[in-house]
Amino acid sequence: MIPGLPTNIDQIKGFLSAGEGQALYDNALQASQSGPVLEIGSYCGKSTIYLGLACRPNNSSVFALDHHRGSEEHQPGEFFHDPDLYDATQGVLDSFREFRRNVTSAGLDDVVVPVVAGSESAARQWQTPLAMVFIDGGHSLATALTDYRCWVPHLQRGGVLAIHDLFEDAYEGGQAPYAVFRLAMASGLFEEVQRVDSLGILRRL
Repeated sequence: MIPGLPTNIDQIKGFLSAGEGQALYDNALQASQSGPVLEIGSYCGKSTIYLGLACRPNNSSVFALDHHRGSEEHQPGEFFHDPDLYDATQGVLDSFREFRRNVTSAGLDDVVVPVVAGSESAARQWQTPLAMVFIDGGHSLATALTDYRCWVPHLQRGGVLAIHDLFEDAYEGGQAPYAVFRLAMASGLFEEVQRVDSLGILRRL
C-alpha cells in the first residue's frame, strides 16, 4: 500500500507495471533520505508519481528530466505512437501537458521539479549529488549510453541506479537498456539488488 497513490494510476499513460512502481517507491523511499532522485524519461508522469510519493516524507525532490518530444518509438508511424499526445499544429509529440496535469492531480507540484531538456544538455552543468537515478529514456543504444554516462558520475556511493525495460531476449524487447545494465555490472561500480518484471535495481558500491 502506497499512501497517496492516485486511484486512477492504472489509467495514466505509461509502461510501468504495478510491481515495478512499488519497487521504485520502496527504493526511492529509502534512497531519498540522503538526497534527491533523478528520473530520465518521465513521459506522462506515471513513474514520477511513484517516485514523488516516496520523496515527500523525506522532504526530498524528484528531478523529472524529459524533453517531452517522445522517444524514437513514440513518433508517428511507430508502434508506441499515441495520437492523443501529438500536437498537429506544431508537428511534434508533446507529452508535457499530460505530465503536468497528472503530477498536479497527484498533489506533487511541491516535490517534482520538471527539467524539460535533453539528457546531455541538462547534465552539462549539473552539480547536485543524487541518491537515486532512474533510467527510462530513449531506447536506442546511443541514447541509453548517453543517459548512463551523463548521470552515473552524479550518483552518490550507496545510491540506487534503476533501469527500466530490461529484456535479455531480443524477441521480448529492445536491447539497449539491457546493454547499459550489463555495462553497469561489468564496471565493478554496482551490485544488483532486485529485479521486478523488466526493472533492474542496482546499488553503487
